[in-house]
Amino acid sequence: MSDILSQDIMYAPGVGPKRKEMLNKELGIQTFGQLLEYYPYKYVDRRRIYSISELMESMSLIQVKGRILSFEASGTGRKKRLVAYFSDGYSVMNLVWFAKSQYVIDNYKVGVEYIAFGHPTVYGGRWQMTHPEMDLASSVQLSAMGMQPHYHTTERMKKAGMTSRSIERIVKSLLARITTPLAETLPPFITSRLHLIGRDTAMRLIHYPQSATDLDHAKLRLKFEELFYVQLNILRYASDQRRKYRGYVMRHVGQRFNTFYHVHLPFTLTDAQKRVIREIHADMKSGRQMNRLLQGDVGSGKTLVALMSMLIALDNGFQACIMAPTEILAEQHLATITSLLKGMDGIRVELLTGIVKGKRRKEVLEGLANGSVDILVGTHAIIEDPVVFAHLGLAVVDEQHRFGVAQRAKLWSKSDNPPHVLVMTATPIPRTLAMTIYGDLDVSVIDELPPGRKPVYTLHKYDNELTSLYQGIRQQIEAGRQVYIVYPLIKESEKMDLRNLEEGFETMRQVFSQYRLSKVHGQMKPAEKEEEMQRFASGETQILVATTVIEVGVNVPNASVMVILDAQRFGLSQLHQLRGRVGRGAEQSFCILVTTRKLSKETSRRIDILCATNDGFQIAEADLKLRGPGDLEGTQQSGMAFDLKIADIARDGQIVQLARDEAQKIIDADPTCERAEYAMLWQHLDALKKSNINWGAIS
Repeated sequence: MSDILSQDIMYAPGVGPKRKEMLNKELGIQTFGQLLEYYPYKYVDRRRIYSISELMESMSLIQVKGRILSFEASGTGRKKRLVAYFSDGYSVMNLVWFAKSQYVIDNYKVGVEYIAFGHPTVYGGRWQMTHPEMDLASSVQLSAMGMQPHYHTTERMKKAGMTSRSIERIVKSLLARITTPLAETLPPFITSRLHLIGRDTAMRLIHYPQSATDLDHAKLRLKFEELFYVQLNILRYASDQRRKYRGYVMRHVGQRFNTFYHVHLPFTLTDAQKRVIREIHADMKSGRQMNRLLQGDVGSGKTLVALMSMLIALDNGFQACIMAPTEILAEQHLATITSLLKGMDGIRVELLTGIVKGKRRKEVLEGLANGSVDILVGTHAIIEDPVVFAHLGLAVVDEQHRFGVAQRAKLWSKSDNPPHVLVMTATPIPRTLAMTIYGDLDVSVIDELPPGRKPVYTLHKYDNELTSLYQGIRQQIEAGRQVYIVYPLIKESEKMDLRNLEEGFETMRQVFSQYRLSKVHGQMKPAEKEEEMQRFASGETQILVATTVIEVGVNVPNASVMVILDAQRFGLSQLHQLRGRVGRGAEQSFCILVTTRKLSKETSRRIDILCATNDGFQIAEADLKLRGPGDLEGTQQSGMAFDLKIADIARDGQIVQLARDEAQKIIDADPTCERAEYAMLWQHLDALKKSNINWGAIS
């Protein structure tokens, strides 16, 4: 049966070479199997007939049974239209065609009973349906029509006459042609225990359900299967890595850690920080190679936890490194770490980024190779070939979503045995997504802010309320504070955005003529950008006008106001990250979201969520629900290499957990993938890995 599923889509009934090319280019469908996995996005119950008096504007697609009383043509040229007056015996509605009017007159007859199917609207006080689908009432058996599937099609497909109905007809004839049941991909001990229907039944019902219950059963089965194999792949990978690689054993908590903790720690650790350090040390002394994800909101003290973990590595005779996605962030980490270690002798910390060149670079590389450099802070320059460590024991990766799995794996080759890996992110990731993207990592969460930190007060203003906003900014500056003003810089309209930033900067200079301003955007040379950032950080300028380059890595405790202009153009996670640039000192901080008055429902919801909470995890959950996992900040690069065809991580959290639990049982029972009763699972997983999905990146 798998043979028929791998057949070229060209040979499916009603396809042929032209449609094959269209399906291939527009939807990536090449085989029968891929067409069957192109699931409907909605269903319309075709068993129900409505009377005209029952119609409501909120209805989407409905059908009405009646007779055409007469036709009337009106207008000329592009305004030409044909109206059929259509009566169900009690009321009359208009059926309207703007094209193919001759075809309509030739094929639909006055006095004959039809079923008209389409979207009802009110025009000129009367119900109408534009370009309805028309079927002879005598030829339609309503009970057999069930719930009609609707498939997404592109504009190009529609122009070529390939609609949702075309796809439905191809799928229908293909399913009729497949007379033997589709091969099962889950063993009976899973399907019977979880009460899942068979794959063949599910595949037929997902396209042609007879009831809502049919649809629920089909969706559950197919969603579980999809998520189960994703989780099985992740867990097999993690299990293989653990068996293959032993971790460096770091039992010793020695002089460096203790001196720092008892003498140099600038403030008391939160309970969350203490818990996470204990979790990390448990990994480091276990003999297993650590792969841990450390999640913590902006300002929760992740860098301090990372530094204390590095000191444990140093106490055990190892080197440590921290890899950041940008030079600005790497330099920020260097500044933070050197200031925290101030007064502690005998720890050599060095920087390695693109700007470290010549003699200085040579000295750093030599120090790494001979072991005299203890902690290296850098960008992806760390994983370049010339960089050789004497004894790398711990690698910290900051903002992992900017790197990707292959780069993370490259760190392993920097040591004779893979070092312990601690991945940090300030983008809170909902649990179900973390389970799927970072499935091979154990997760630690810092879920409390250091004492003395006040939540940032967030408010929404419209762009015609700027006068009062400027007044508020002046008050803050007069009180000795500093202000960020952020303009959007979105790639699609970069030139226009840059012009807006330049014009905006000039406007701000006039509005705040008594103060000094800095300007920063991504098109500036790194040295210029750094100079402007430094002027702001040192307090020489009071206002920093910038694009989102300040999203990560700028730490100015005295900055207490963040103004985000055109906030409607940013995603939730990005707005939350920008807001995290303020609220770093003891003073009350403010974030002002400025938008136009015309906002979509979804945008209003985003703004409301941000004004209501400072909790990054609540925001990430909301973001995932609003935008879906593919759009979530950074997930594309980080391993979301598979397209989920039917499951939705945002809404199917319980199924993700169920799939994870079942996959874990299989791994526990058959860690080496050799037991006969699980052979079907391993064979199907291997077949999926040969498909066009980049399964190798799911780790």
